[in-house]
Amino acid sequence: MSGPKQLSGGNPQIAKGYGDGPVQAYIAAMPGWKRPLGKRLDALIAAAVPGVRKAVKWNSPFYGVEEGVWFLSFHCFNTYVKVAFFKGAAMDPVPPGTSKQKDVRYLDLHEDELDEAQFTDWVKQASRLPGEKM
Repeated sequence: MSGPKQLSGGNPQIAKGYGDGPVQAYIAAMPGWKRPLGKRLDALIAAAVPGVRKAVKWNSPFYGVEEGVWFLSFHCFNTYVKVAFFKGAAMDPVPPGTSKQKDVRYLDLHEDELDEAQFTDWVKQASRLPGEKM
């Protein structure tokens, strides 16, 4: 068995699940340079938000501070990893990627371009805002 199926854009297909296990399975299945980036994102989020809750839903890792309420997720595409801040429009500075949903803002990460200090600041801000119930 070669591991999880890769969906369009190289996004791993991981069964829905709650806790660190499904998130680590997703990260382990991320292709190429995206895998170490996924590990780093997960580590930065866990360090910034002690006790963060994790899940995999819709083939993406989700992070939250209360049961069933999420502030961030990420997803693999062919040439980048897209981080979604569900209440990003309320953050300062606002993450650069816009969305059709008025509150959501995105951060598209390409190989070797993670600004860890800015990302950590955004994670801390996002974790203090009301999350999205999903």
